[in-house]
Amino acid sequence: MISPRTLRNLKKELRSSWLAKLGIALVLLMVFVAIFAPFIAIQNPADQDLENNNLPPLGFSKTSQVTTSEMVNGSLVVSNESVTVNATTAHPLGTNSLGQDIYSRAIYGARTSMLVGILGTTLAALLGVSVGLVSGYYRGRIDDGLMRVADISLAFPSLVLAIALIGLWGRAAVEVPDPFVIMGLVDPVRGALGLSAEMPETFVLPGTVIVVVGLVNWVWFARIARGEALSIREEEYVKAAKALGADDFRVVARHVLPNATTPILVLATIQVAAIILLESSLSFLGFSGTTLSWGFDISQGRGYLSSAWWIATVPGLAIVLAVVGINLVGDWLRDALDPGIEGEGGV
Repeated sequence: MISPRTLRNLKKELRSSWLAKLGIALVLLMVFVAIFAPFIAIQNPADQDLENNNLPPLGFSKTSQVTTSEMVNGSLVVSNESVTVNATTAHPLGTNSLGQDIYSRAIYGARTSMLVGILGTTLAALLGVSVGLVSGYYRGRIDDGLMRVADISLAFPSLVLAIALIGLWGRAAVEVPDPFVIMGLVDPVRGALGLSAEMPETFVLPGTVIVVVGLVNWVWFARIARGEALSIREEEYVKAAKALGADDFRVVARHVLPNATTPILVLATIQVAAIILLESSLSFLGFSGTTLSWGFDISQGRGYLSSAWWIATVPGLAIVLAVVGINLVGDWLRDALDPGIEGEGGV
C-alpha cells in the first residue's frame, strides 16, 4: 500500500519535472507497442520480399549505380546507369536486405526487449534482495560469505559474464502463443484498418538470456538490500517484534523487507534499462536466440550503413527511446522517494 506521503512526493516531483512526464510517456508508449504489436505492425515482421529489399523510409530516396551488359554487333557493351528507388507507404520506415518491413520489426522488437528487461529485472531482484536481506540481517560469517560471492561476480564485466553463461548453457528460447492472434481478435481489427498481412501466431522469448541477465545483475540488488537490512535491524520496532517472540522469517518479511522496498523499487526501474541494453548487446553478437530483437536488426544493418543506414538506425533509435524513457522514470522515482541512492547500480 502506497502511503499518502509517498503519493504526495510523487505528484509534487512529477508536476515540477517535464523530464519525468516525458519519461512516463515514452515508457507507456513502449509498453503499449509491445502489448498491441499485432494490431500496430503493418507487415508480418518475418515475411521476406526480396524484390523490395533495402527500400528507404518515407521522405528519402536511394540512388545506386547499376551495371548492365549487352551484345551489340557481336561486341559486349557494358554500361552504367543510376537507378533511384523511392519510398512507399507500404514500408514507411523502409525495408532491410531481405525485404522485411523495418517498422514492423521495430514494433515486435519492443516485445522482446521489454519482456527481457522486466522478467530479467524481476529475477535479479528476487535473487539479489533475498541474498542481501539474509546477509544484512544475520551479518557475521553469513554476511562475509555472501558478499564475497557478490564481489567475485562484480569482478567480471557484465557482457563477458553473460556470454560465458550462454556459452555454457546454450541459447534456449521459448515460443509463446500470441493471445490476440490465437483468440482471433487481430484479423477483424486489421481488416477494418485495411491491413491484410497475417501476424505470427507465436513470438520467441529468449529464456536463457532472461536467466543470464538476472544472474548477472543480482549483485546490485543484494548490495542495496544488505545496506537497508543492516540499518533496519537496529530499529526499535524490529527489536520489539523479536522480544514478542517473532521468528527471523517473520521479522524480515513483515518489518525489514517492507521498509526496504523504496530503494529497491528505484533500483529496479533503472535496472530495466540496463538489462535492455545488455539484451541488445547479446542480440547484436548473436547470442539471443531470437531474430525479432532490436540488437539483432542493428547487427543485420551494420554492413549496409553506407547504402541503407535506416536498417540499423531505426532499431537503434528505438533502444535510445526506451532506455532514456526508463531512466527518466527512474530519476523521477529516485528524486521523489529516495534521493540518497543516486549513483548505485549499473552494468
